[in-house]
Amino acid sequence: MEIDKQHLIELANYKMPFGKYQGVYLVNIPEYYYTWFRQKGWPQGKLGFLMREMHEIKINGMEDVLRPLIQKKP
Repeated sequence: MEIDKQHLIELANYKMPFGKYQGVYLVNIPEYYYTWFRQKGWPQGKLGFLMREMHEIKINGMEDVLRPLIQKKP
């Protein structure tokens, strides 16, 4: 299985565009928020896809793999 490094970097640096966690990196949003979306319905498009991926990463305890990939901008 080939790991797409660019995709992991994108996932690590994607910020929530709305709601309670607006402007927060997806990796830093608590798991319960993703569980709620899973029950209520994921957003459409790219955001929903990334959130589903992040939910899987979180329930498997792998979010610490993504944190070093965050590219802090001044």
